[in-house]
Amino acid sequence: MYQIEETSYFIYLLIVPIVFVGYMLMYWWKKSTQKKFADTNLLARLSPEKSTFKSFLKIGFMCLGLTLLIVSLANPKMGTKLETIKREGVDIVFALDVSKSMLAEDIAPSRLEKAKQILNKVIDKLGSDRVGIIIYAGNAYPLLPITTDHAAAKMFLKNANPDMVSSQGTAISEAIDLGITYFDNDEQTNRFLFVISDGEDHQENSVNITSKAVKEGIKTYTIGVGLAKGGPIPLKRKGVLVGYKKDRKGETVITKLHADLLKEIAKEGNGLYIDGNKTNETVEKISEILIHAEKNEFESKQFSDYKDQFQWFIGFGLLFLFLDVFLLDKKTGWIQRLNLFNQKK
Repeated sequence: MYQIEETSYFIYLLIVPIVFVGYMLMYWWKKSTQKKFADTNLLARLSPEKSTFKSFLKIGFMCLGLTLLIVSLANPKMGTKLETIKREGVDIVFALDVSKSMLAEDIAPSRLEKAKQILNKVIDKLGSDRVGIIIYAGNAYPLLPITTDHAAAKMFLKNANPDMVSSQGTAISEAIDLGITYFDNDEQTNRFLFVISDGEDHQENSVNITSKAVKEGIKTYTIGVGLAKGGPIPLKRKGVLVGYKKDRKGETVITKLHADLLKEIAKEGNGLYIDGNKTNETVEKISEILIHAEKNEFESKQFSDYKDQFQWFIGFGLLFLFLDVFLLDKKTGWIQRLNLFNQKK
């Protein structure tokens, strides 16, 4: 296992193709200029020891040497020891509604972006807890399996949008049913499922599915985003507003927060309904719930004792630059004597 300490130095790798392209342009210029003054065969006779191959070999050594020296600046490290780490935490699954109604802007910047802000801040506050993410609209889909990699969770969450779901609608029951399958640790006594939505449910069995989750030891919490008075669903093309969603009668669709359904799901799931319209208050309430939860100990394996490996790259980089400096662009004597290409007449 390896680590890169300073990835920002990789930007300097752009120097390598610039050097190579510069050399090729110079080589082409020299060739075209020589042709203006003398015949190609005559130039070959005047400088019989000139080796084109060695010229390219020299620039190859230079580019390779520069590449290795730049990589050494990034300080690659190698893990030399695999350790078993004991951690304490709970299992948390977030089910995020990405239906078109979540694009409504009655809550700035939009219901979906507000939901992402909340989940990002909650993840930032997690310790050794494991987290998984589900997205749903007309159907539910796994976005990220349950993991301790919080950075990956935030990355996947950032890209969640309605286009990732093939069918529109809001199937909260499918999200809860899929969430039940996420918890793979039978010894984990504290399992949390957070459903974040505007509560527009196109199915009627969400509450019944929640009862199934309770039997599996899962507490279901709901987070409502949006306003009761609602708002239109914007239609955008390349980020520019082109209109609002309309129904079959040509009237603008107004989507509203259905808090009553979310409260009923939370009550049936031994959880709590949380108003998600105020980001900081919502994050604090969720963090408080998780902090006071009983933690289970679990084991994970990871590499440790990372050692610097930059010296190898410096050594080989200098070696190739040394070869570039001292390698002459003349033909090698013993190869020339072999006359492999019948150049001698």
